[in-house]
Amino acid sequence: MREQDQSPRLTTQGRRFIAAGAIAAAGLLVLAPAAHAQDQVPAVAAPAASGDTTTASAVHDPIEGFNRGSFKVGMGLDKAIFAPIAHGYMAVTPKVVRTGVSNAVYNLGEPNTVINHVLQGKPKRAMRSTTRFIVNSTVGVLGLFDVAAKMHLPPRGADFGQTFGVWGAGPGAYLYVPGMGPLNVRDGIGRTLDIVTDPVSLYVGGFSTDFGKARTGVTIVDLRAATDPAFRALDDAADPYVTTRSAYTQYREAFVREATGQAEDLPDFDAPPPSPAQSAGSVAPKQ
Repeated sequence: MREQDQSPRLTTQGRRFIAAGAIAAAGLLVLAPAAHAQDQVPAVAAPAASGDTTTASAVHDPIEGFNRGSFKVGMGLDKAIFAPIAHGYMAVTPKVVRTGVSNAVYNLGEPNTVINHVLQGKPKRAMRSTTRFIVNSTVGVLGLFDVAAKMHLPPRGADFGQTFGVWGAGPGAYLYVPGMGPLNVRDGIGRTLDIVTDPVSLYVGGFSTDFGKARTGVTIVDLRAATDPAFRALDDAADPYVTTRSAYTQYREAFVREATGQAEDLPDFDAPPPSPAQSAGSVAPKQ
């Protein structure tokens, strides 16, 4: 039976509440290019203007004061450095070219994805990601074109933070680190392993090579450009820090649950809230 793709959906609404503001100094984040950027930041809806802390209140944030200070530093670095670079890039680069760059950046992370699918005991997903990497690196012209997706092989990301979650590790305390953005202890350790085990980086000789430097720079600009709507959306949030923390936590929990086969229990972030009449009529128990 063909494996169903139940990855959390990346919607326009959801992207507005990516905790992209939390990745202000993105340089350190992309020192782990094996970890796909879209797998590290949330892509689910979070309350931007209401300041709703229902989900956020469940987050273990024992050093909130320090984290809030780090968040301000990160946002300041973004405003001074990364936003101007990203806006210039978007102004002079056609969207079709930016899409190709994003595809290539993602493609370079596929080998690390394969490793994590294997560690999670998912050989079919590992084979699919391997096939995607081969097809897109060849027919797709070094990954610029996602030919594999048109062959019914859509991307399915995985990283060490997700793998630890599959193995039963809890998220631990929430952290905000300028240069790495929103994290928890589990994802922070996972991010480190994503760095040191990245097959592409190991093959080319690390970040000190010309290729490594170019890859890092391109990934920084691509990530910041892709998440620009989220930065703008945070301007309307009653508490940008809480919005970032809530959105990141929701997405990473969904990312782990998807890998453990619990995706059917996730809320449908694409659907509008039910009307009072619909809510009143939904009394039948779920079968």
